[in-house]
Amino acid sequence: MEIVLVLLIVVIAVTLFVSERYPSALVAMMMLAVLMLVALLQPLLPWIKPGRWITLEEGVSGFSNPATIVVAAMFVLSAGLQSTGAIAWLGPWLARTARYPLLLAFGMMVVVSLISAFINNTAAVAIFMPVVLTACARSGLAPSRLLIPLSYAAQFGGVCTLIGTSTNLLVSSISERGGHGAFQLFEFAPLGLILTVAGLAYLLVFGRWLLPDRPSRNLVQSYQVADYVAELRVSPVSGLIGKTVGESKILATPEIHLLAALRQGQPVWPTPERAIQAGDMLLVQAPAADLMALRTAWKLESEHEFRFAENSPGDQEMRLAETVVAPRSWLIGQTLGEVEFHRQFRCMVLGVQTGDSVVSERLDAQRLKFGDALLLLGPRDEIARLRNDPGFLMLDRIDEPSLRRSKIPLALGIFATVVILAALNIVPILASAIFGCVALVATRCLSIEEACEAIDWRVIFLLAGALPLGLALEKSGAAAILAQGTLAVTSSFGPWVTLAVVYLVTAILTEFISNSATAVLLAPVALAVAAALGVDSRPFLMAVCFAASTSFCTPVGYQTNAMVQHPGGYRFADYLKIGLPLNLMFWLLSVWFIPKFWPF
Repeated sequence: MEIVLVLLIVVIAVTLFVSERYPSALVAMMMLAVLMLVALLQPLLPWIKPGRWITLEEGVSGFSNPATIVVAAMFVLSAGLQSTGAIAWLGPWLARTARYPLLLAFGMMVVVSLISAFINNTAAVAIFMPVVLTACARSGLAPSRLLIPLSYAAQFGGVCTLIGTSTNLLVSSISERGGHGAFQLFEFAPLGLILTVAGLAYLLVFGRWLLPDRPSRNLVQSYQVADYVAELRVSPVSGLIGKTVGESKILATPEIHLLAALRQGQPVWPTPERAIQAGDMLLVQAPAADLMALRTAWKLESEHEFRFAENSPGDQEMRLAETVVAPRSWLIGQTLGEVEFHRQFRCMVLGVQTGDSVVSERLDAQRLKFGDALLLLGPRDEIARLRNDPGFLMLDRIDEPSLRRSKIPLALGIFATVVILAALNIVPILASAIFGCVALVATRCLSIEEACEAIDWRVIFLLAGALPLGLALEKSGAAAILAQGTLAVTSSFGPWVTLAVVYLVTAILTEFISNSATAVLLAPVALAVAAALGVDSRPFLMAVCFAASTSFCTPVGYQTNAMVQHPGGYRFADYLKIGLPLNLMFWLLSVWFIPKFWPF
């Protein structure tokens, strides 16, 4: 009966992960709460056999798991390299190749792959996305030609080392817990390098045909393809006053859509014969350039403009900027009104872009989510300050924030020491990563506040909540049942075909839920499959690692894919068109080479 209960919890978890109704971290903690509740009620549930369910101590073991701690430490180590500018110097070097698109694409992907092998993939993409957009603006190259390769290259590099992605650390921890030993730092490198070279060659050769070529536009025209939705108030001096919507010809431009109008807070649908009055609020959908032209031509004002003007020094240079809500932004799930955005950041939100959906409510009531784009107007200093905020990804080129450049040698030395100590097995990666974090703060490469802010707690809670679910799969026997079901179909074909099926199932699942959650759910199954076949578990665990960390077919499968969706103006079909052949190629290469590097 405990098997049925665990599988039911897994099905509910996967459904919630896929639906994205709740954040992944919250789903993981909800599942953890259910597991612990059953553990508390176990004396009252005689159908749960002793030892077939996790204990309370095992329920919280995810927080003390070495993988969780190392992931947190890697966030801090990555922040140390960012805060000193140890990586930022590569940006101008790449930008100089803007006149040669093929060289720019190749250089960008090689550099990002190399860096992503050692720092968080999301951080690598966040660092280089503004560089790529700037290079595109200089050369007239469409950002859509480079941003998917940027995301994919980060994933290529991430699978080359133990610390390149949280998936590898998680599966290594599960392997060690199962008595099969932990993975070495560069154990992934042989296959990882093969996949990286194959992926780079594929993108360079076939990218010219598969990647969309959507016209590049300047900042005022926005880097986005989809329209923004903005609230524009009719000022007392607007030329629209007294005119009907039809007479004003406000809809003469095909790209401009008048979605709704508000008068004294009440919705008034903008029929052609209704006269426009001072103070009316118009909800307009249009590209950024048309929004700006509309404001100027008809003397329309953005919401909060009066309050903003009262608090803004008149002599400050105003800047237009575009930013994307980052993966770990504290704004996710909140509305602009709730956070009082214009007061908090002293910037006006001129428009909001949220996926392909149409905003049909007041912008203040629009709940923000990861990947939403905001069109901002504010003082130059405030716009620059937002670039230091981990909650935002600034897409326009602004002045570089102050960096501790004198600390670059220290930061690089500390990071290199962490890698060398772990690679030579002098100390475990857990210890060397903690030593490195302490050294960064002690040498003032990073403040303690910056170190705490650098940790993406959503990822930490996701890992801590998901790990006990994987343990419950093992202890209840559910993993063995799933393994038997797999073997019932594939056992007659041998371990090679079974390996291909395990990789394929992992690859499909990770396109829709978190790579970490996928790894935690399928690693126990991989161990059970290996045990049932009587072969070494390493090949099957490696299949889970590589399949879970290379998600190319959907924008939701991996965080970096979602990060580049808006700036590149990508549609779901774009990922499928270029990502599906790449996923199939990785599947074939991995199934062929895994048994050669890790024999059955």
